[in-house]
Amino acid sequence: MRIAIMGAMPEEIAPILKQLGEYKTTSYAGNTYYEATYKGAVLVIAYSKIGKVFSTLTATTLIEHFGVQKLLFSGVAGAISESLKVGDLLVATKLSQHDLDITAFGHPYGYVPEGAVYIEADKELITLSKQIALQMDKNIQEGIIATGDQFVANEERKNWIGATFGADALEMEGGSVAVVCDAFKVPFFILRAISDAADMDASFSFDVFLEASAKESAAFVMNMVDAIIEKNV
Repeated sequence: MRIAIMGAMPEEIAPILKQLGEYKTTSYAGNTYYEATYKGAVLVIAYSKIGKVFSTLTATTLIEHFGVQKLLFSGVAGAISESLKVGDLLVATKLSQHDLDITAFGHPYGYVPEGAVYIEADKELITLSKQIALQMDKNIQEGIIATGDQFVANEERKNWIGATFGADALEMEGGSVAVVCDAFKVPFFILRAISDAADMDASFSFDVFLEASAKESAAFVMNMVDAIIEKNV
């Protein structure tokens, strides 16, 4: 079994690499990929760099070049829902692209012809995450994540995204990763730890809580990997 673990920034995969200890490094298509044998499976880990273009490139490379069969994304996000606080874990049920706009042609926000406004994450992996949460005594929430090539630090923009997409959180990579995995029929799971509230204090909050939030997400994802290998799902 070959499993990919993705993040957007070095801080999001650093806790995973630290846990693995030993790995092989491969440079490909302008990025670095880390391969490790773990409990009989092969893990391929990478941070894409920030944004939809880089995350699309990295997810495609993981699938097409490294042959991964499942993709898990570990990272941080800004909260839209008032029920989410810094440090909370959010599992994406479906994802959209909040900055995709061809409404001038009569289409809804986030939609392009032959596409869809939302891509649903793998239900089996979401179910598995609930079992992991119980084992870890973690309170995880499920919700919609909106993705765009913007670091949102504006209350008005945040509220618009929440109202338009029914989104609970926003970030800059998940929606594009979802499109790639859906196209290649690769089951995917996206977990985000809340690092800020996507408001005027977001830049300060993000810097302060990035490392701690990334560790929360990474620990959960590694327990997901253990369960995937054990149950062969």
